[in-house]
Amino acid sequence: MPRTALLVSAALLAALVPLSSARAADDPAPVPVDRFEGEVPFASQPADGIFTWGGDSDDPPALQLTARADAPEGEKVLTGTYDISGYGGFTHDFAATGPAHDWSAHKGIRFWWDGQDNGKKIAFEIKDGGANGEASELWTTSFTDDFTGWKQIEIPFTDFVYRTDYQPVGGIDHVLGLTGMWGYAVTLPVGVHGRFAMDDVELYGRADQSLRASVTTDAAVYPVKEGGTAAVKVTVATTGAAPIDDPVTVTYETTGGTADPGKDYTPVSGTVTFPAGTASGVSRTIQVPTLKDRTAESAETVPLKLTVTGAKAPAETPQVVIGAHGLPYLNAKLPVKKRVADLLSRMSLEEKAGQMTQAERGAIGTGGDLTTYGLGSLLSGGGSTPTPNTPEAWAKMIDGFQLRAQATRFQIPLIYGVDAVHGHNNLAGATIMPHNIGIGATRDPRLAGKTGAVTAAEVRATGIPWDFAPCLCVSRDERWGRSYESFGEDPALVQSMETIIQGLQGRANGKDLSRNDKVLATAKHFVGDGGTEYGSSTTGKYKIDQGVTKVTRQQLEAVHLAPFQTAVDRGIGTVMPSYSSLDIIGDGLGPVKMHARADMINGVLKDRMGFDGFVISDWNAIDQLPGDYASHVRTSVDAGVDMMMVPYSYKDFTAALIAEVKAGRIGEQRIDDAVSRILTQKFRLGLFEHPYADTTGAAAIGSPEHRAVARRAAAESQVLLKNDGGVLPLKKSQKVYVAGSNADDIGNQTGGWTITWQGSSGNITKGTTILQGLRNAGGDVTYSKDASAPTGGYDVGVVVVGETPYAEGVGDVGNGHDLELSAADKAAVDKVCAAMKCAVLIVSGRPQLIGDRLGEIGALVASWLPGTEGDGVADVLYGKRPFTGQLPVTWPRSEAQLPINVGDSSYDPQFPYGWGLTTLTKAPGGGAATLRALGVAAAKAEKAGADETGRALVAKARLIVQNKVGERITAAVAKPFADADHSLLTGRYAQAVRQLTEAYRAA
Repeated sequence: MPRTALLVSAALLAALVPLSSARAADDPAPVPVDRFEGEVPFASQPADGIFTWGGDSDDPPALQLTARADAPEGEKVLTGTYDISGYGGFTHDFAATGPAHDWSAHKGIRFWWDGQDNGKKIAFEIKDGGANGEASELWTTSFTDDFTGWKQIEIPFTDFVYRTDYQPVGGIDHVLGLTGMWGYAVTLPVGVHGRFAMDDVELYGRADQSLRASVTTDAAVYPVKEGGTAAVKVTVATTGAAPIDDPVTVTYETTGGTADPGKDYTPVSGTVTFPAGTASGVSRTIQVPTLKDRTAESAETVPLKLTVTGAKAPAETPQVVIGAHGLPYLNAKLPVKKRVADLLSRMSLEEKAGQMTQAERGAIGTGGDLTTYGLGSLLSGGGSTPTPNTPEAWAKMIDGFQLRAQATRFQIPLIYGVDAVHGHNNLAGATIMPHNIGIGATRDPRLAGKTGAVTAAEVRATGIPWDFAPCLCVSRDERWGRSYESFGEDPALVQSMETIIQGLQGRANGKDLSRNDKVLATAKHFVGDGGTEYGSSTTGKYKIDQGVTKVTRQQLEAVHLAPFQTAVDRGIGTVMPSYSSLDIIGDGLGPVKMHARADMINGVLKDRMGFDGFVISDWNAIDQLPGDYASHVRTSVDAGVDMMMVPYSYKDFTAALIAEVKAGRIGEQRIDDAVSRILTQKFRLGLFEHPYADTTGAAAIGSPEHRAVARRAAAESQVLLKNDGGVLPLKKSQKVYVAGSNADDIGNQTGGWTITWQGSSGNITKGTTILQGLRNAGGDVTYSKDASAPTGGYDVGVVVVGETPYAEGVGDVGNGHDLELSAADKAAVDKVCAAMKCAVLIVSGRPQLIGDRLGEIGALVASWLPGTEGDGVADVLYGKRPFTGQLPVTWPRSEAQLPINVGDSSYDPQFPYGWGLTTLTKAPGGGAATLRALGVAAAKAEKAGADETGRALVAKARLIVQNKVGERITAAVAKPFADADHSLLTGRYAQAVRQLTEAYRAA
């Protein structure tokens, strides 16, 4: 049915048509974008066309052009069905080969939508500027499907806002120009099985100035010292950047606020006029003078009310803030304890509640709620980044948030946190270290400290003073999706790697925290997250993550608590409890969520261990506690959690916390303790004196010096499990055939927690893949990912296989993951190793089951997740560095053996904990007599406290044993061999040699 007939014949539809859709006499005729009559094909770039997209293979909707009698325009409409679990929708991109479209003459865009009345929001975005539709800026808005039948949706261009969560090219100019438009996109609702119909997308109306011109200020907050003058810059701008047609006036007046006119500032008022013809981007400055007195006082606000004629007014009223001054807490010469006490004594309950609250950056928009709720902290979750994702953009974003904090009464700075778990992994181009499991394989505490120092320097240089790392979990079951976040299965190994804390924080007394290359560190997850039982998870499809750790009190102390005592002794600044539950055998409590365990957080961590930092909850973790929301808040706060990570529910949390205190159900003394701990760390970090980013170290982000540390860590993390016939090291004279899914994939090589939470395959950040490293080493290398290229004429093959990225419970075995190589990887191993002698590298976050192919593999390397520096892997493959890495976890023969760990009474792995061959040019010789001599010397070293000597003696004995054992690893060999490494790490050198001697005799 033609649109004209529809409008005159259907009273119902007439009621649905907005009054604004009636065309004014001087409006230009609507300009069609899509009529859906077949004039635009289903196609994608570079052609003009409509195409679908989605988060996985099931998410893209099914589209077709359907003839309908009720079509608002023409004969056909665009129809579709969808069932989206992640994200999905469709796009119309204009042809990249043609010029972009000019929409600047129009008021907005409109279309007909066949409502299903499902109450869901539907995102609609337009594509502005750039090279083409897939390299443009995205500007977004939404409408709600809360109606039935056809309705014309009209969207003025002024309703569109710049997308902050995703931009395909990182942003261009952040201005909706409208002169270079490349199409539109529709994002369909998630979680419903739905259908839709759409028709007649067109441009409508005339772009009158009041809609296309806007007045902005250069900031929302203008801090000045008492007696200073604030300069508020007012700018007029237009979409399309055309000069304004009519005058724009801005009337201003200082009014309201907490400052007293005439006493604290000189009132100002007046009018600024931008004449017709003024170019877009022209600014005028309004000055607000403040007055000086001799009274010490908190910060005071002077709002500058702006009334705009002829353009859109600023989204919020700018505020001049006269800085707090003369109060003891501002005196940097006073001890931190006195500063904290003074500030705490001045704060209201509401201000204290704000300090205990942490929100996600994506939840607060431009940041007005920071001031309204006095929030104490923000974080970036995995993948929550500014656009563009550059060091400069991070610093600018965080400075903007810190500026908001300056508008609060006491100007308490924010503490911004991020999960930099293996380098500044949210930042594109940062130096990415091996994940912790690889660091544990290095057995090099000094190097662990250096990786922490590089991470801290790169994180702090972007304005972030707080890192949610290191993970001190003792991973006891490699089916756990977080197992790669652990340094290993032995608490002694985890403790030895805690030198990373000093790399992050500096000295244990906290004196280095104010440096521009140090950050506050976080020991996580307290306590027992690595010991959860398989199948005990309480979260969705997870199998082991966030499950139950069932242990005796002795096991809890020896295995899981020991690393946290070391962290406290090293001065760790914050601790994060685990999502998991703890079930201590015999205490009669059963499984209790760690965020509710006052006996562990208050009793053990704070009281017994003497932890004086603050406890930060995990992401929305209090929501997993039993009872209503008020009880979640009450239980966790009383258990000793000082700050709540409540990313999107910060308003609910602060309201509930205040209500619980006022009702007497949470004591004010407990609130004061929590806030004192938080403020103490803010003072130690120097945030009161220097709240804004110090970017002097930004030039070193991803620098050759930093990457050299990561390269060495990658090299030392490589564990040579088998080397039959001396396949490794490679020789540069050899012709090398490289294959496998992980040989040339920086995303797989860096794993989860890289750029995004889950990580992803592909070229996601700057770095060197293992293949590139081999080529850089000067070898004669041919690459065929699937080993489909001919295999004749090569001296040796290198097959790089393993896992694709995952994080947390998403990666649990049984939740879409297993410990087997993929079919493609197995085929590549089989083909290459059948054709030539071969080395197989396993790039993974945990051991993979490889026993059925060991016979055909010449050399086997556990490469873990080596980070961005594939050159480090090549260094050991070509012998520039020797293989020295040792297994940080037991390598099982089968999944049925799991969990399997050093110290188990029954222990028969594929490779034992601590195993690691070497390619040192001179491997030590000797036999039983040499081992006896080493044992005597080790006893003397132990007695004398000569740790370096003791470790060297045990290392020599270990290599002697490995030379004899070769591939004949039996249970009689494996158990004492693994136990010896634990003895070594606990300083019992003589016992370690005795255990190695036992393994030698059993070989």
